Amino acid sequence: MYFINYSKCSTCQKAKKHLERMGVDFIDRPIKEGVTKEELQIWIPLSNKPIQKFFNASGQLYRNGNYKERLPQMSDNEKMEALASDGMLVKRPLLVGDNFVLVGYNEKEYDEIGEKYGKKQ
Repeated sequence: MYFINYSKCSTCQKAKKHLERMGVDFIDRPIKEGVTKEELQIWIPLSNKPIQKFFNASGQLYRNGNYKERLPQMSDNEKMEALASDGMLVKRPLLVGDNFVLVGYNEKEYDEIGEKYGKKQ
């Protein structure tokens, strides 16, 4: 599974430590490397969340791009293109497995991943 994160993000650091503590194997992938539109086309349905939840609404890029006002008028295709244009626009961390995608950090969700995929409790 991929753990897509920004190393300077305290929430990402907390989530990463959670995975390591549970013994979950993952590939660390910096968000600055970005995500592709093709990946998003797979990941968004797996997350069971609307595409808007993939936007880092607290980020500078989001604010400077006026996405709060723009998103309601954008098509899903335009939203995916925007997310794929700069990884820093993407909410983090993302935890991507074969049949799930977690957006952001939720301790309960990470506990469930740890129980299913971890080596230690």
